[in-house]
Amino acid sequence: MTDWGKTGNGRIALVTGGGTGIGLAIARGLSAEGYRVVITGRRADVLEKAASDISGETGNAVRAIACDVGKPDDVAAAFDAVKRDFGRLDLLVNNAGSNVSPALLEDIPFEEWSSILAANLTGAFLCTQNAFRIMKAQAPRGGRIINNGSISATAPRPNSAPYTATKHAITGLTKSTALDGRKYDIACGQIDIGNAVTDMTSKMNAGVLQANGEIAGEPTMSVKHVADAVIYMASLPLDANVLTMTVMATNMPFVGRG
Repeated sequence: MTDWGKTGNGRIALVTGGGTGIGLAIARGLSAEGYRVVITGRRADVLEKAASDISGETGNAVRAIACDVGKPDDVAAAFDAVKRDFGRLDLLVNNAGSNVSPALLEDIPFEEWSSILAANLTGAFLCTQNAFRIMKAQAPRGGRIINNGSISATAPRPNSAPYTATKHAITGLTKSTALDGRKYDIACGQIDIGNAVTDMTSKMNAGVLQANGEIAGEPTMSVKHVADAVIYMASLPLDANVLTMTVMATNMPFVGRG
C-alpha cells in the first residue's frame, strides 16, 4: 500500500496489457488500493490467471477481457462491456505494447513496422477514443488517462526505430489528449519507465547494446515502483495532473544516453 492510503474508493480502472509485466504490476497495485480493475490483453488464458491471482491477493474481484488493442472492433467491445457492467470508467492505463528484436533500420520488414504501430500507438489512440466517449457522458463527468511512454519516448536505443517512433508519438498523443480532454474534465498524463524488472527486461543485467556499440549490463529497479507511481498519478483530483513523469533505475544510462 502507498503512503497516501487507499485511493481507489471503488473507482473503475482499465489496464491494457494487464496480464503480464508492467501492466500486471499496475493492475495489482490498483486493486490493492481499492479500484475495481479490468485488465485486457490478447491471450485469454494469461489474463484469466492474472485476474484470479490478483483477486486472491487483494480480495477485490478483477475482470479479464480478451482484446487486441490494434483492432477497432475488439476495443469497442471491451469498452462496451465496461460501460454495461460497471456503468462508468474512471481510469484508463494505456500500457499495452510490443517490440521486436533489434534490427538495422533498413532491414525492418514493413509487417513488423505495422504490427508495432498497431500495438503501441493505434491501440492507445483507439482506447483513448472509447474512454472519452464514456468519461464525457458519465456522471460525475470526467476521468483520467495514463499512457506508458517509456524512456524511448525521449531517447532511443540502437536499432529500435519502430518502437522509438511509436513512443515519441505517444508523447504527442498524451499532450493532445490532455488538451482536448479539458472541456470534459478528463486529465491525461504519461509515465516514462526505465529498466523496470519484467520478463522483457530480464537481459538488461547480462548486457545490452549501447549507443557506442559496446555491450554492457544495465541497472534495473523493481516494477513495484512503477505501480506506485501510477497510483500516485491516479490519486490526484481531476483539477491536478502529472503531465509527464520519469521513473527509472537511478544508475541506468539514460541521462546522457547517446
